Amino acid sequence: MASASFQNTKFKLNTGDHIPAVGFGTWQDANAQESAVLHALQSGYRHIDTARIYGTEPAVGKAIKDSGIPRKEIFITTKLWNNSHHPDDVEPTLDASLKDLEVDYLDLYLMHWPSAFARGDALIPKDSKGKIQTADIDYVDTWKAMEKLLKTGKVRAIGISNFSKAELERLLKETTVVPAAHQIELHPYLQQHSFTDFHRQKGIHITQYSPFGNSNEIYGAQEIGLLIKDPVLTEVGKKYGKSGAQVALAWGIAHGHSVLPKSKTPERIRQNLEGDFKLSAEDLATLDAVDKKARFNDPSESFGYNFYTDLDGKK
Repeated sequence: MASASFQNTKFKLNTGDHIPAVGFGTWQDANAQESAVLHALQSGYRHIDTARIYGTEPAVGKAIKDSGIPRKEIFITTKLWNNSHHPDDVEPTLDASLKDLEVDYLDLYLMHWPSAFARGDALIPKDSKGKIQTADIDYVDTWKAMEKLLKTGKVRAIGISNFSKAELERLLKETTVVPAAHQIELHPYLQQHSFTDFHRQKGIHITQYSPFGNSNEIYGAQEIGLLIKDPVLTEVGKKYGKSGAQVALAWGIAHGHSVLPKSKTPERIRQNLEGDFKLSAEDLATLDAVDKKARFNDPSESFGYNFYTDLDGKK
């Protein structure tokens, strides 16, 4: 039974398709994803986000099948991983994802990072010293291979993730298809207004990953408190009978972005969907003032590539 206590907001992509504002993220906890995704779909989610590297595509596929919800009603995103950036590897890797997801097309296919790893079956190829093996493959060439996928009917839209402004500008200059979406770390502690304005000007939708900021344990101990317990967010939430986490989601949606909360807990899965509610202009302005330019996800050192060089929160 789908919950009725959320707005079911959708945003129009530059392709004409619509993306539901609240998506269900499936990063981490691979073994728990089948039941979590099934519960999410039964709760009313119609946007599921996965990736080759997550190892959750088979679980997502089975949950979608078991839900009985028609394929066309679900917006499915997955991502090309770094070991498959060679143009010859792009379509075969997509085919592998489609097979695992048990679907014949994707709504959105993203390049997960602008950086390339060594070609091969190893998702995280390492040398004898345990260092990741990178490859000299230009993301522009990878993107051109992704553009060709649009003619196959296997993807309805293509996009990017984790690009800097300079990298995105170069992509726009040297290729044909404007990305339909850019998935980036974005939350009230990392607001990046000038970067999001640039996307709006170019007609590129933003999807926010880690919309709860540093609440994910993988980001380790932080010098600042948890975003979802920030007193500004919790005070705003009291006006609407919402939690700080729900306010963080509503903030993103108010700015025209889709958001990707994730949880294994049925109650929290439902609560996250109820983060789709309308904030007043006054409350939105209050939330816009809590920006700390705090970026929590930057794998530059381990990936052997300098990410986010021109963006807020780069240490």
